Amino acid sequence: MSIQERGDDVTGQNWWRGAAIYQVYPRSFADSNGDGIGDLPGIRARLEHIASLGVEAIWLSPFFKSPMKDFGYDVADYCDIDPLFGTLEDFDRLVERAHALGLRVIIDQVFSHTSDQHPWFKESRSSRTNSRADWYVWADAKPDGSPPSNWQSVFGGPAWAWDARRRQYYLHNFLTEQPDLNVHNPAVQDALLECGRFWLERGVDGFRVDAIDYAMHDPALTDNPPATSAGKLPTRPIDFQEARYNKSHADIVKFIERIRALADSYGDRFTVAEVGGEGGEPVMKLFTAGERRFHTAYGFNFLYAESFSPPLIRSVLENWPDDGATGWPSWAFSNHDAPRAVSRWVAPSDRIIGAQLAMLLLVCLRGNIFLYQGEELGLPQASIAFEDLRDPEAIANWPLTLGRDGARTPMPWASAAGYGGFSTRRPWLPIPNEHLALAVDVQERDSTSQLAVTRRFIALRNRSSALRVGSLRVLEASPAILAIERSAGGERLLCLFNFGSVTHTVSAIPAGEWRAVESVGGAGLWTLPAMSGLIVQRM
Repeated sequence: MSIQERGDDVTGQNWWRGAAIYQVYPRSFADSNGDGIGDLPGIRARLEHIASLGVEAIWLSPFFKSPMKDFGYDVADYCDIDPLFGTLEDFDRLVERAHALGLRVIIDQVFSHTSDQHPWFKESRSSRTNSRADWYVWADAKPDGSPPSNWQSVFGGPAWAWDARRRQYYLHNFLTEQPDLNVHNPAVQDALLECGRFWLERGVDGFRVDAIDYAMHDPALTDNPPATSAGKLPTRPIDFQEARYNKSHADIVKFIERIRALADSYGDRFTVAEVGGEGGEPVMKLFTAGERRFHTAYGFNFLYAESFSPPLIRSVLENWPDDGATGWPSWAFSNHDAPRAVSRWVAPSDRIIGAQLAMLLLVCLRGNIFLYQGEELGLPQASIAFEDLRDPEAIANWPLTLGRDGARTPMPWASAAGYGGFSTRRPWLPIPNEHLALAVDVQERDSTSQLAVTRRFIALRNRSSALRVGSLRVLEASPAILAIERSAGGERLLCLFNFGSVTHTVSAIPAGEWRAVESVGGAGLWTLPAMSGLIVQRM
């Protein structure tokens, strides 16, 4: 079924509203040429698997030309493919095949920084008078030679690096090899938008814009104040301060409106912002306000949550009300930067039911939902030995910051094949034995597997206006029990969850006749065993 045949969603709204989107981390999805690293032809060969889940789109993490210091988020050429992943022709074939299967293609755009190997930066650092001298954030040292401000890098240490060519510091909110662009400069904005246009012309259906809150800084270089949060053990210098002035400048919204205008000029394109860190929700709402900014922002509320918590879920959902003024939310439980949810939320003995319960909860949320590759298999976080680590953050902060490698291990396609069917040689990260037992070929043969229930739950969401775009009301959020109501038109659903260790009987049953439409963990009318969930529909 092609995109044209698929049409709009069940409500006639834009395709993206309420959509399920599948994130692909290209290095770890499928290797077609036997070099141990996933690539674009490998993704193309596995698109049928993604389409079988019922999702509307795929989001591809970076595949651009890069020195790979941060595995693609250090871009050296916005308009070319890194040879590790293939060619532009490979990308075009991937998009064509995805569209034929009814899948739209969303790609990352990294507009806050580049690689230090990008031609723009090479020219910018060559002198203070060249044509791109102010395309990056440069500043003189203080009289004592120290950095211009106290800003700290996400990856550890000062966010400033000295460059002898210009005898100035440049800003890098991430790795030293990732200099920050000066997006206050209109010429930089113009250049970035032309890079976005390049991919829109190749048929992409939208952008996930990485770290957009870091795109503009306070030009006065005001020092950040000390952090006021209590109870959190600092593991990096950045944890000691509130990131107030090195990001989230008010003028970012003007650039966001230019990004949205570009996307809108190509029709039904979709834009989603990444805004991370504590206190990010006001910025997310600012970046999605009205009809001229991002369609949605990618929520981090659940990505680092330590357990199923009805009170947390309630506060998060009610902070994005359907009031006509607040933007449209998006949710994910796992991604390439966060430990996999099933390992955070349940004990190893409960991982099978925990993964199913998490998937049922995800499809019941109001907003867009993002699935990270392997989530449909219930993959737990991999344990990576220090000598196998590749993540620069994990290596620099070992062992307190375990890093991102455990969520980035290769997809297991075939349990008995060498390297799980991912590659014909040793992959860039090891595949844990416990992942092989959860391989796609194993789960395809099991009607009760996480893969089977994922397909079933997404199919329910796709045919339900209430789940896709309906209103949401939290009825109960005790320490163990969550009850939410989803409704649209004449359709009314109750979504009930017991995250506790004892059976719960639903006592306050809303008036009317109800029938069960989906359940996990043995839940039924109106009994919820420990670790169970139930969706009922009013008849």
